[in-house]
Order: sequence, then structure tokens, then C-alpha cells
Amino acid sequence: MENKQIDTKNKLDDGLSFKISRFKEQIKKTKPHKHDEYYELIFLSEGEGFHCIESEKFLVTAPEFYFLKPGQLHFWQFTSIPKGFVILFKEAEFDALKENDLLELYHQLTKTTRIELKVEQFPGILLNEILNEYNWNASYSQPIIHGLLKALLGKLLQISEDQPHQSGLPQSTYDKFHQLLVKECPRLHKVNQFADLLNTTPQNLNAVCRKQTNRSASEIITAQILIEAKRYILHTDNTVNEIAEILSFSDTSNFVKFFRKAEGLTPIQFREKHFQ
Repeated sequence: MENKQIDTKNKLDDGLSFKISRFKEQIKKTKPHKHDEYYELIFLSEGEGFHCIESEKFLVTAPEFYFLKPGQLHFWQFTSIPKGFVILFKEAEFDALKENDLLELYHQLTKTTRIELKVEQFPGILLNEILNEYNWNASYSQPIIHGLLKALLGKLLQISEDQPHQSGLPQSTYDKFHQLLVKECPRLHKVNQFADLLNTTPQNLNAVCRKQTNRSASEIITAQILIEAKRYILHTDNTVNEIAEILSFSDTSNFVKFFRKAEGLTPIQFREKHFQ
């Protein structure tokens, strides 16, 4: 039997590192999927339904904004026609030396998953300007778009000040670790494997992680593997043996022990609990 992998979508093919489009105006329940190595900014001006991001379910109450990070699983279930904009970008879109201010703004925004907007706060003018410039694709379009993006991100952060969010800015080593975690987990399970890829020591990586999150690198890796496990248990009909193989466990018993230790249930019990 062939393993059924959770879909990973790549809407930035052909070497693109930035794209903006209008949100598809249709009622359609999407399948759970992840996005490949790019961020997604979603602005809804209209629409009702549900938006599930990992294990959290949001009631869509437009206008609102969502920030999806690379590798996050999500899906929609609308009950009315949605309208809005979608911006996709990779970090490579921005010059780390010349556009540090812009990078700093979006790094601050990564602490946010959702922002509820008032009707008068919806940045429709900025989004239309970015879309028109993107479609025009003339000389100086990129710096114009980046300038508008800077204003857009600043506006979102200003609005988010009244809404709960984490404090502290990501550390560069931690940021790189998180990107590697999304890309390499569950293929890699050990702290020293990630430390080697980051050209640092396991001790230093643990110190960076504890400073940023109060958790060790091992705890963060375990949490990511657990997220991947739950994705396959809840969103595929793969057997426990197949999931153990996909998650790079040496054998099924090790996977079951890992899952039971973390959740207090076996994978089968966890699946049955959520589909009663």
C-alpha cells in the first residue's frame, strides 16, 4: 500500500520569491495542506466559516488577517463567499543588508497568527496598490512594492499592539534552527544533527532555544515530530506502521512509545478519540 502524504503546496514556482493575488471567491472546503518554504499573508475583507491552523480552529469573522509560516498545516471551510488578498513571499525576496528594517518588521509579525480588523482598518488601498504594481511589473516596481509592504507590515504591527502576542525578537540562530526544523523534521530527530547543520554545538543550540522559548532544542524537536505525527494520524488513513516509517522512526514500537509518552495515548487511541 502506498503511503498517503499530506500535500505540500508550492505556489511560488518558476523561481518566484513574491506573489500577490486576490483570494479565490468561491465556497470550497480545502484539504489539509502545508506550504513549501514560503510565508503567506491572508487578508479577508469578507467571508464566513472556519480556518484551521494546525490544531487550532478559528471562526472566520472578516475583516481579519492571518500569518502562515513555512510548513504550517491549514485548511478552510467557508460558508459564504470569501473576498480579500493573498501575499506569498520567501525571505530571499528581501536584501538582508539593505532592507533590514523590512526584515525586522516581518520577523516581529511572525509572532502573530491572526489579527482581527475593524472595517476601517482593512488595508484595501495598500493591497490594491501592491497588486497593481505587481501586475504592471515595470521598472522600479520591486522597490515600490517593498516600500508599500513596509507600510503594510508596520500598519499590521500597529493594530496588533492591542492584541496578545509573544514578546522578544527571534535570535538569528534560533530563526535558522526553526527554518531547518520545518524543512528537515521529521527526517532528523537529534539535537546534534541540527547543530551540525547550523555549524554550532548542541550546547549552544540548547542555550539559544532556552533563551528564546524556555525549552531545550530537544523539546522543540520533539514537539515538531509530535505535530507531524498528529497530522498523519488525523488527516490520513495511513496505518501506524506507515506513519512510523514516514516519520523516520527505526521501528513502529519506538514510535508508539514516543507518542504514548507525549500524549498518554497510543496513535490508534488518539485517532479513535478524535473520530468518535
